[in-house]
Amino acid sequence: MEVDNIVKTNTYSKIKGRYITNKSIEDFLRDLKYSFKLNIEGESVLGKEIKSITWGNGSIRILMWSQMHGNESTTTKAVIDLLNYLSDDTQVEVLKWRDIFTLRIIPILNPDGAEFYTRVNANGIDLNRDSIDLKEPESRILRKSIEDFKPNFAFNLHDQRTIFGVGSSNLPATISFLSPAYNFERDINSYREVAMKLIAAVKDKLERDLPGQVGRFDDSFNINCIGDYCQTLNIPTVLFEAGHYQGDYDREQTRMFVFKSLLYMLDGIATQSYFNYTIEDYFQIPENEKNFCDVALTNVVFSDSGESYIVNIQFLEELEEEKVKFCPIVVDINKKQSKFVHLSINKVFYFKKSSRFMIEMLNKNLSDVVNIEDVEVKKLLKK
Repeated sequence: MEVDNIVKTNTYSKIKGRYITNKSIEDFLRDLKYSFKLNIEGESVLGKEIKSITWGNGSIRILMWSQMHGNESTTTKAVIDLLNYLSDDTQVEVLKWRDIFTLRIIPILNPDGAEFYTRVNANGIDLNRDSIDLKEPESRILRKSIEDFKPNFAFNLHDQRTIFGVGSSNLPATISFLSPAYNFERDINSYREVAMKLIAAVKDKLERDLPGQVGRFDDSFNINCIGDYCQTLNIPTVLFEAGHYQGDYDREQTRMFVFKSLLYMLDGIATQSYFNYTIEDYFQIPENEKNFCDVALTNVVFSDSGESYIVNIQFLEELEEEKVKFCPIVVDINKKQSKFVHLSINKVFYFKKSSRFMIEMLNKNLSDVVNIEDVEVKKLLKK
């Protein structure tokens, strides 16, 4: 399977950026061919449609859902790319997969959160902590999909923040995976083992394009998390976490790696090649650590004392006129660097206030703390 060529020719460029809503994908879904079945599974808190797309007539059923958290849109772009590829009836692999798989994809599970660009739904609830309580309509829709579709595999598709690195390395976790636990002891049964081997197989293939930037997510057990719940049902479940790639705050490069991962995973299931991998291969993937910040100003001086400090900055994502704005927030001021950074700016800047106000400067917008314009940081980021 020529994955690079598939990705290059099937990335659906009309849908891009970080702000992805029902409106963003409606034209694409409407234009899908007869081989796809589009269904309205139900409505969100605010009455927005939650749609699913079903494709294939094979015996292996795979359920995927994306944007359970409304502000995590990278994997939605990747499943649109996958659907775009599957719509090409001239591809031998597509025809083969159609007889092997039945795929059901919910591209936006939390359309209200997507509209407001929030993690939570319109009631302020994290849907990934509602899998047992089922307080929210979106959670009940997903539960019903699981019960009705009876998947052999489940793909739980998310984004992760730019703070995550791969182990103790200085490389960002561009994509991370997890085979969730099914109990507090984090035991491994045959179903969890299948997901582990699948992940190990995909990681091995991604390493060529993404060396050292594939991580393993924390497997602490919480049955109210949907992946953990699915694993208790003996459904091999894979968590995808789309993270940061160097300079890619719109996550278009990461989108490509998620698309590749989906292709590799489907190919691994179709050919059963994942059986060539082991549990040990899975655990050799370094676990994520929260060891990054977005930007560091390495030489910021207090005029009153002449002392120089490192200022670490984290971007706060805010929605403004249907675009995601990245606001630089000061998260640390220190003499020594305690984090890896995605961008280090080695230039002299000056604090706006004296050193006695240092504590008050934390969690403030950078332009309120340092004599630097927001636009200067964004220019350096090529944003």
